[in-house]
Amino acid sequence: MKKATKFIISKRIIILAVLGALTYFAKSYFHISIWYIVLFGIGTGVIFGKVFCRWMCPIGFMMELMMGGSSQFSSMYQYHKMGCPIAWVSGLLNKWSFFKIKINNDTCIKCGKCDKECYISTLEPAKFSLYKPDKLKPGASYSCSKCLKCVAACPNGSLKYKV
Repeated sequence: MKKATKFIISKRIIILAVLGALTYFAKSYFHISIWYIVLFGIGTGVIFGKVFCRWMCPIGFMMELMMGGSSQFSSMYQYHKMGCPIAWVSGLLNKWSFFKIKINNDTCIKCGKCDKECYISTLEPAKFSLYKPDKLKPGASYSCSKCLKCVAACPNGSLKYKV
């Protein structure tokens, strides 16, 4: 299961490209109302949290292409979401969604690799940490888009994305 999860996470940008293109073409070709896409994005937010932005959104894909994974503009990733109702609602739903990023404290070796991969923990290390008990958990944060790099980075599988 751990290998399958890491494989899927490693192919996230390809999945985003395919699902983003399908979303765009469904909207264009079938003349689907944008409100159905908004409702779908909010529905995925209830179940999975803010996954639409990093796994399905055509605009999210374009932003990732423009900024590159490690470019100097990567800290600006969140700014295009300021006008997106899907990002607003699903971000608020991160705290209450069914699927969450969970840590097994018994097996965590506190290596910090998860925090180094998490864009929220790297931007605000004094406030957020996936493994430090006195910090806020980034997965419940409004900004977390569930890229799941933290889960893939965990060397012993102590972090999981589950119900």
